[in-house]
Amino acid sequence: MHDSQPRAASRIRLMTWDEDAVIATARELRAASGGASIAFAFTSTGYQDHLKDFTEILQVEGHAKCVVGCSADGIIGTGEEDEKVQGFSALFLNLPQAVVTTHVINEDFEIPRGLRTDGCWIVLGNPARFHAQLLLEDMNRLYPGMPVFGGLAGGGWDAESIFLFHSGQEAEEAAGIAVHLAGVNVKGIVSQGCQPIGEPLTITRAEENLVYAVGGRRAYDVLVETFEKLPEDEKSTARAGNIMAGIAATEYRDEFGHGDFVIRNIMGGDPMSGAIKIGAIPRVGQTLQFQLREKDAASADLRAQCEQTMRRDGPPLGALLFCCGGRGQHLFGMPNHDAGLMADTFGKVPVAGFFANGEFGPVAGVNFIHGYTASAA
Repeated sequence: MHDSQPRAASRIRLMTWDEDAVIATARELRAASGGASIAFAFTSTGYQDHLKDFTEILQVEGHAKCVVGCSADGIIGTGEEDEKVQGFSALFLNLPQAVVTTHVINEDFEIPRGLRTDGCWIVLGNPARFHAQLLLEDMNRLYPGMPVFGGLAGGGWDAESIFLFHSGQEAEEAAGIAVHLAGVNVKGIVSQGCQPIGEPLTITRAEENLVYAVGGRRAYDVLVETFEKLPEDEKSTARAGNIMAGIAATEYRDEFGHGDFVIRNIMGGDPMSGAIKIGAIPRVGQTLQFQLREKDAASADLRAQCEQTMRRDGPPLGALLFCCGGRGQHLFGMPNHDAGLMADTFGKVPVAGFFANGEFGPVAGVNFIHGYTASAA
């Protein structure tokens, strides 16, 4: 790790635990990257009994200074998404000029003060223990404008099959792991996969997670009216539960457009009271616009963001990609959509990631937890 230039390498392996194959992969990663200041790895549940050996091999044979990762239902590599498989995906980042610190998040965890603000956070969480919204709110307050990327681990319906690990030790009781990267230029893509429908309106009455009125009208009536104005093919998509509520991430906009809203589920509606129930706590004065989640909008949004990033910054050294488990073949009807689109745009840069139970990423400079989203650092 004496190179002055940053380097990166990634590998994805579809296999049950095989020590010799992991050793060979670690050596490949070392040869391609020169070792790792930080290595991220995402494994299927079958690796849980071998985590100490797995991370030790990456450290010793791969010369990875630190290894962090979690379990996943599906793993992601360069141009590749593999769902419901056994195996692992790993990204080695050799960043000679970077300052990398890792923090295990437990009940005693406090966000460290005084960190450099020229980087980002990568956060992995256990969905059974991790209060993502509270942590993100604190990070937004203490480090405004610093992006947070990552996701909630997967692995199965049994909470015991979901795990985090940190440099050779399973973080059994940990709620999460936070990696702070400074001295490295990190860009992000957060694609929520929705297109706005109807008009943006101000919330004029709300209580808890109930929105009673928007623009002075009953919210339920506005929702019905928005649905009725959709073309017939979009109505069919909407009937499958794909109409969402978009809450403006910031009110400091003269006009609201695509990418200005945080997408939240509509959990129900009451034609008697006129209220709709959403997966957020909205405030009077915020802007709400209904959104339609469908595969063409999701594809176009991710492609546009990748192309914009490529024009502005060129290809990245490497990338972490966190995709909702509701995307993949379930949404697009084809394999490798998100990872393939990134590879089409950026080329064969090193990528690792997983299908998450919730994804972290900034919208309009504020970090949120998302669903149905592709979030990339």
